[in-house]
Amino acid sequence: MRPRIALTMGDPAGIGPELAVRAARLPEIASAMDIAIYGCPDVLEEAARRFSGGVLPEIVDTGSLKFGDLPAGRENAECGVAALDAVTAAVKDVLAGRRDAIVTCPMNKASVNLAGIPFTGHTEYIAALCGCGRYAMMQSAGALRMVFVTTHIPLNRVSAEVTAERILEVGRLLNDVVRREGVATPRLAAAALNPHAGEQGYMGHEDEDIVKPALARLNAEGIRIEGPFPPDTLFIESIRNRFDGIVSMYHDQGHIPFKMLAFDRGVNSTLGLPIIRTSVDHGTAFEIAWQGKADLGSLTAALRLAALRASAGGV
Repeated sequence: MRPRIALTMGDPAGIGPELAVRAARLPEIASAMDIAIYGCPDVLEEAARRFSGGVLPEIVDTGSLKFGDLPAGRENAECGVAALDAVTAAVKDVLAGRRDAIVTCPMNKASVNLAGIPFTGHTEYIAALCGCGRYAMMQSAGALRMVFVTTHIPLNRVSAEVTAERILEVGRLLNDVVRREGVATPRLAAAALNPHAGEQGYMGHEDEDIVKPALARLNAEGIRIEGPFPPDTLFIESIRNRFDGIVSMYHDQGHIPFKMLAFDRGVNSTLGLPIIRTSVDHGTAFEIAWQGKADLGSLTAALRLAALRASAGGV
């Protein structure tokens, strides 16, 4: 049976609706999976009229926002709620077995927060809907894989959140997913938290006191992980290519090099969930919203990865 994919429209004021309708009609996508787009029918129908010759796959109605009321290219509370409602409905359908995976188009965090709903990102929100407290964000593009010890928190909170327990959790999740993707004995690396890996404590003690002992425990469990490496050299081609996956300590430490290397084909997925969830690896791009300029590379990669995992029966 072909994988049944729940594709959310993302923020209707951004590029999500365009991406969704265009990707869904690509022959290589449409032939490999059954897609239902979750969102506001009036918005999606307008996107289809403009960007996909009026062709639409199945729509799951999750909101009544009209295209005529859409503040394209701007943050807006109604758009934030509409995007969030689509995600909620899609996750519930995947949990109930009505769909096999969820793929998300980009949302704008500020728009959701303008509606008075605390929202830090898809990753945390979907994990909460699944009742899952042990999860991690992964960015991937082929053999380039990056997982994060911390994600959407202020920089001044990072050092307190980088704990041995969290590093162990993320290292195990990364090792598991790399093995499921066909690497029998993954070789992993961890970035240091501090510049120069702390210079033996002269630039911070966390790498000596927390990171190194956690990596030693992972190795004792049979998980091959090296580091901590100074992040200003870890991502050099000759070094990163030695590894099947990298543990990054905080959001920008990993996102910046990853997006420089694979922005047009990167996929965001959430490890540790009871469901399959992948996403585009970019934002709402308000500056080009509803102009037909959005690049499909990341979304098509996310759809293919979700379908592959669904066909393999794994998360």
